[in-house]
Amino acid sequence: MSGHVISDEIARLGERAGRDILSRFSEIDDVAQRCTASVLDAFRRRRVSAPCFAPATGYGYGDKGRDTLDAVYADVFGAEAAIVRAGFASGTHAITAALFGALRPGDTLLSVTGAPYDTLRGAIGIEGGYAGSMRDYGIGYAQVELSGDGRPDLAAIADAAADSAVAAILVQRSRGYTARRALSVASIGEIARAARAVNPRAAVIVDNCYGEFTEPCEPTRAGADLAAGSLIKNPGGGLAPAGGYVVGRPELVEAAAFRLTSPGIGGECGPNLTDGRLLYQGLFMAPHTVAQALKTAIFCARLMELLGYRVDPGWDEPRHDIIQSVELGRPELLEAFCRGIQAGSPVDAFVAPEAWDMPGYGCPVIMAAGTFVQGASIELSADGPMRPPYTAYLQGGLTYEAGKIGVMTAASMLAGK
Repeated sequence: MSGHVISDEIARLGERAGRDILSRFSEIDDVAQRCTASVLDAFRRRRVSAPCFAPATGYGYGDKGRDTLDAVYADVFGAEAAIVRAGFASGTHAITAALFGALRPGDTLLSVTGAPYDTLRGAIGIEGGYAGSMRDYGIGYAQVELSGDGRPDLAAIADAAADSAVAAILVQRSRGYTARRALSVASIGEIARAARAVNPRAAVIVDNCYGEFTEPCEPTRAGADLAAGSLIKNPGGGLAPAGGYVVGRPELVEAAAFRLTSPGIGGECGPNLTDGRLLYQGLFMAPHTVAQALKTAIFCARLMELLGYRVDPGWDEPRHDIIQSVELGRPELLEAFCRGIQAGSPVDAFVAPEAWDMPGYGCPVIMAAGTFVQGASIELSADGPMRPPYTAYLQGGLTYEAGKIGVMTAASMLAGK
């Protein structure tokens, strides 16, 4: 597989797709410029220096690098507080900590963008029957579906949020494994205002995965109480080796930190044992890296459109996350696309991905991730559930140049089916 080549036909279509999408690049570069300015301002304001990169040991009391990184994230996200830790195993872990921190027995969690992402359903207790889920703690669950056009149903959200038991409102920014569109920061702000008008007590919590730095500001600047996500997605810039973050209101961030470590200890204990430079430099690189991923996604959309596949969003449509979906229609085509992305990757290009029962998912999932950091979806990757309509979800791309090659390799492999 590592010797798979790009066909002449796909190379010609790739040249055309590359020319077609150039008009979008100035818009993407403008967002990256503005986000970079925000990150740079935070680094200078918090006096980031070489000692911040040194790992601490033991309890980690007074870990300068850890505490400064928290402050930098809070500034970048326009929030009062943050906890950024390599100890978060995934974005799901960080989001779960945020939810548990905001909810108590007898409270209700209201999801206002339909069912949450697959891996969160077990944590909430709406699938899987896992011990220790929110349902086991007496936390209720309700959800509001998106409207027919894929937008938040603000009237239905206000009606459901008016229930006095609702203590947290979950907003999923990206599409997940669904056909819905990603939400803009402005749209998330509308949700927050609609909910807060009828229930000021409820905390608006955003699953921010895949959305960071695709717009000049983040949901916490638009009214969200908390936002959480993964460091091996957008904000890690392709350098962070692991981890997650929670940003927002101080008391809610502290409650999430209690869930990560222990009540009464929270974020004051526990050093970041990884190389701190990677977390700082990854954040510094993140706006540029996200721009590369967006350009790769737009190229994928245009090329696959030219090949006759249904894509969402279209190459010329607005984007609020880095995910590109390609509806392939048949299981063997989904497998071929993912294997092509793997074959066009710099790491493990010789591996042929197979669908398997991944933890937290309700059906077998195939995942291509020839990445330097295992499973890092800010690097070029593609995955999808093995169920109709057999849609591939592509994300990432550390460089647009390599992303183009990976996408054309996948297209060439499809052409042989």
